[in-house]
Amino acid sequence: MRSLGEVKLHRGSASLEGEALIAAAAGCDLIVSYRQSPAPAALFERLPGLVAFLRCAVDIRNVNVAAASRAGVLVTQASAGFVPAVSELVVGFLVDLSRGITRAAAEYRAGRVPQAATGRELRASTLGIIGYGAIGRELSRVAKALGMRVLVNDPYVQDVEQVALDALLAQSDYVVPLAVASPETENLMNEAAFAKMKPGAFFINVSRGNLVDEAALARALDSGRIAGCALDVGRAPDQMPMPALAARREVIATPHTAGLTLAAIEHQSLETVAQAAEILKGRAPKGAVNAEHWKRKELLKT
Repeated sequence: MRSLGEVKLHRGSASLEGEALIAAAAGCDLIVSYRQSPAPAALFERLPGLVAFLRCAVDIRNVNVAAASRAGVLVTQASAGFVPAVSELVVGFLVDLSRGITRAAAEYRAGRVPQAATGRELRASTLGIIGYGAIGRELSRVAKALGMRVLVNDPYVQDVEQVALDALLAQSDYVVPLAVASPETENLMNEAAFAKMKPGAFFINVSRGNLVDEAALARALDSGRIAGCALDVGRAPDQMPMPALAARREVIATPHTAGLTLAAIEHQSLETVAQAAEILKGRAPKGAVNAEHWKRKELLKT
């Protein structure tokens, strides 16, 4: 990025937002932000020299794109460089849930000998994938290579054989929602959905906490309807799993790290640098979400 111009870094441990972000970005042509920093309307209204807001992540839900468009500021997002990383973590969760690895390790560390329990094999088990985007496709490929039967439900995709959501829930030994978080998918996995799951099945969420009614998930675990779950996301800050759920014996949890691999981080970081280079040439890069409203590119000429 320094090869493109002067770079001003935020060196604090907390994410910049509100007045602090506006003050820090004064005089800057571009803002490069990770997912934690919101971009409200005031940011675009009070920084008249801001040309573009680059999100070095896929998630732009806390960016007021409409306000940016009104102000003529370009907004960009990175593409999903974390597809292999997230898919691999799901496979790890599948094995761990099926064989009780984390539970046994915790018992040994506590000075107790865990009871030997019969596990499940992934081969010939059924995996239900809700949402067939890039991660869903990669997970499907890997699961089939492991000998799993894969069921898919996504009303917006036409190029794959699908089953109805109720049938997927009833037949799957493992359910993985990978739908995009939106008002339509808010609490997609609710009381009714968990009640339709195959008794003794497992639930895995590596997508967004918004997809899950966590109180309903807790009740499904309490009742024994589902045998356990694995969570990399939830409704805690920065989309992390809620501590109360994560602490349960039937739950495996990680702190929103599915996409945190060197390859995934490099992909999105270097793509953001490439976007900045294109913007400074007056061109809307791949990943621009409101190019038709980009009026402030004229400021680059001055």
